[in-house]
Amino acid sequence: MHKYNDLKMWIDGQWVDAESGQTFATLNVTTGEELGRVPLAGQADVDKAVAAARKAFPIWSEKTPAERSAVLMKIAAAIKDSLDDLALLDALEHGLPVHIAKGPTMGAAGNFEMAAAYGRSLEGHVIPSNNNVMYCLERVPIGVCALITPWNMPLFLMTQKVALSIVSGNTCILKAPSINAITSLKFAEILSKIEGLPPGVVNVITGPGGSVGNMLATHPDVDCIGFTGSTETGAQIMAAAAPTIKKVIMELGGKNPAIIMPDANLDHAVEILAHHQFHNCGQACGSPGRYYIHESVYETFLNKYLEHAKQIVVGDPLDPKTNMGPLVSKEHADNVMRYIESGIKEGATLRLGGKRLTDPPFDKGNFIPPTVFTDVTPDMKIYREEIFGPVAVMTTYSSEEEVIKLANDNHYGLTASIWTKNIARALKLGKKLTVGTFSVNGHNLIAPEAPWGGVRQSGIGKEGGFQGVLEYTEQKMITICLKE
Repeated sequence: MHKYNDLKMWIDGQWVDAESGQTFATLNVTTGEELGRVPLAGQADVDKAVAAARKAFPIWSEKTPAERSAVLMKIAAAIKDSLDDLALLDALEHGLPVHIAKGPTMGAAGNFEMAAAYGRSLEGHVIPSNNNVMYCLERVPIGVCALITPWNMPLFLMTQKVALSIVSGNTCILKAPSINAITSLKFAEILSKIEGLPPGVVNVITGPGGSVGNMLATHPDVDCIGFTGSTETGAQIMAAAAPTIKKVIMELGGKNPAIIMPDANLDHAVEILAHHQFHNCGQACGSPGRYYIHESVYETFLNKYLEHAKQIVVGDPLDPKTNMGPLVSKEHADNVMRYIESGIKEGATLRLGGKRLTDPPFDKGNFIPPTVFTDVTPDMKIYREEIFGPVAVMTTYSSEEEVIKLANDNHYGLTASIWTKNIARALKLGKKLTVGTFSVNGHNLIAPEAPWGGVRQSGIGKEGGFQGVLEYTEQKMITICLKE
């Protein structure tokens, strides 16, 4: 049995309890056992964290880019040194199989390495005008950033936001999700040992997103909010932040089309798409949300996909044989089951899965096996809404014009994938898709160096890459009179 004791928040370089003394439990998502109790932050704790970040801002922002980048490289190395411990927490709190969790954990280190490299390249430029005035544009930090991250890829997403925000001189308050609270405090433990990182540059607080997130969004001394989560919650945060005119960077939901062309390598497409659909139980904003298979290859693709999905081993995320663990909570699993029941009621054909696994050894967690629907039509909820679960939704198309119209007929616009041997054809199709990213013969091909973000109701701004660094800066104009 795994147990974590004496868990505290990290504020202004100190380990502290909540001012109220209240705590809440975090659970092993596979067994339901308590992993530990963490502080339940309130308004006083938020005020303290924001004040610490504000106090640290002039100290950190006045350091040179080289000095800040050197600190970020130390953080990256420390994350790598803690690889096994962090991957274990991902499996315990989140349910991602531990052998898979090592990938995003290394990606967390990569977030700091990427930001360290780009942080030394924040160039300004001179704008030509006339002989008497020089106009210079420089990049400067925004100030105090509130970073609110989700439970579905906890360490990778919290490190992404922290790295992108602090490399240019910002300071921050990280509010990680309650479900993964111990992961965020383990990350804080790593930060606490980094030489050269002043107190208050990164503050880590724990508590429910509905209350603590709102306190941060409305706080008058927070300058910027970086948020990853549902579109509905993102809209609430934007509304809460509006009276104080904060900058917002939003990475929100998706219902992502995967378009299978007649000449696609079907074995490759099945392998990659099924992995992205099921390895994290479909709990990813970039998961395939709608499959559009050309009618000429539909039966072949479907049969291959079903056979592949049947081979996925559902079980304990600590077992190296497991391909897919439990969903993150009973509440979330209940919501996924409501979508499955809706699909059946509205007339879709359930081809695989669709029922909770409740017999031992699945009786303590929230396990739903790979689930596949066919005969899905655009008026169905499972077609239009983000399910965030291990549910594949399949339909056919007959022409490129039809599939582009179908793919774009949604209020989301995060990512898409196109599967074909004809790259020129894929690029022409991709230009017509209303998404922030599209991949060819791959899905969700993200890396720390590559910007990621959506359009429409999938978000505002980019995370990752040089563009992600720029999002956490402002432009300042300097005008110099040259006339004597």
